[in-house]
Amino acid sequence: MTHRHSDSRGTAPDPPATDWHALLAGDVAPDGSDVPGAGPATGTGGASAGDAAPPMTRREAREAERRALEEPEPEVHAPRKPSRAERRAAASDYDHEPDQPKRRGPWGCLIGLLVVVALGVGAFFFLQGPVNSLIARFTPAADFTGTGTGEVIFMIHDGDTGSSIAENLVDEGVTASYDAFYDLLLAQSTEPEFHPGAYQLAEEMSAQAALDALMDPANKLENTFVIPEGTAIGDALVAISEGTSIPLEELQAAAAEPPANYGLPAEATTLEGFLFPATYTLDPDIDAHGVLQTLVDRQFEALDAAAVPADQRWRTIVLASIVQREAGSNLDDFPKVARVFQNRLDQGMNLESDATVAYGTGNTHTVWTTDAERADASNLYNTYANPGLPIGPIGNPGDVAINAAVHPADGTWLFFVPINLATGETVFSTTVDEHEAAVAQLQEWCAASDENAAYCE
Repeated sequence: MTHRHSDSRGTAPDPPATDWHALLAGDVAPDGSDVPGAGPATGTGGASAGDAAPPMTRREAREAERRALEEPEPEVHAPRKPSRAERRAAASDYDHEPDQPKRRGPWGCLIGLLVVVALGVGAFFFLQGPVNSLIARFTPAADFTGTGTGEVIFMIHDGDTGSSIAENLVDEGVTASYDAFYDLLLAQSTEPEFHPGAYQLAEEMSAQAALDALMDPANKLENTFVIPEGTAIGDALVAISEGTSIPLEELQAAAAEPPANYGLPAEATTLEGFLFPATYTLDPDIDAHGVLQTLVDRQFEALDAAAVPADQRWRTIVLASIVQREAGSNLDDFPKVARVFQNRLDQGMNLESDATVAYGTGNTHTVWTTDAERADASNLYNTYANPGLPIGPIGNPGDVAINAAVHPADGTWLFFVPINLATGETVFSTTVDEHEAAVAQLQEWCAASDENAAYCE
């Protein structure tokens, strides 16, 4: 094979002459490149790339051509066409530069933190009610265990419902909560039937034990009744009738007798204030007058024990009855309340007792009054419109109230107001500004919840 040498001007050499034998044998392609499968161009013990292949015979050339036709051509895969989503993504990457992260300054971080805190606080208050209700729904009511200790004479009055009995049991310290007893009543297959009268119970009984005791006739005490402190005469007569075999009409007729028949002071027009509140078990043969005389005599004993002179019995009972109704259940407040009223009397100020106004309207179960009621001077029990003590007692006081009226606490107070009607917490004030601030506290307490509002009605 001959080669043309390059000339001195540096032009490219002429292409080599075509090796027709190799082309016919299929060892090379027409462009001079090696044909796959035709054998390596170089190899151990083989000829070098520069050596020329030996010429083939026509037979060898036909065999080589046949082998080339029989061998399959290598598969050539066309590149995969990108999907529409990939083309869109590529276009988006091309058109838009990647966003650079923005750096948030300290004020931005603070505002973000405040927003998160505000949302958390708002969610807390928004969900507090529903969450508390859900918890309360699945939390068992407070209840004692066992049959209790000590003795409690518990009265069921004519007309008492399961709800009122549940409330009274808690007030008397028999059961732990209203719900424990009332829920138990609702769970009974048949509604329990309660009978008026006095029952022997104990302190800190389970709701089930209290219900069992009230359903057991053996625990019903004969000729026994209870008159709570502050009870007005009308309710006292009902309690006596329920605990004895004496008809209410006979007791009312006996109470209508002249007070002098019972040894009351000349100022008395009824037995109000002189029926000592206590638990009584009397002879079954006693009559209506005898029952009332027993209670009056017991009140005289209390006055004598407090060293009240006979000529001071009337005034002491009147003042003590107001203290009894106004002081509530906190025994420590009784002498303070008595001091407020005594200071007002000493300074010529009207007592301004809502309890006296309510009693004069015939409402003996509350101390709440209206503006119109407090302005009505025709109500002789109205100590807003009329000076001094009212014309008579407004209930039957017990030992604690009598002693407070005789021995008031030391202080300059002229006002008092309860600021929590559930606990009886009371604020005593000397100035009008202090008193008005305390009244505002009471109003806030009443508006705090529906449960509180129920106490303020």
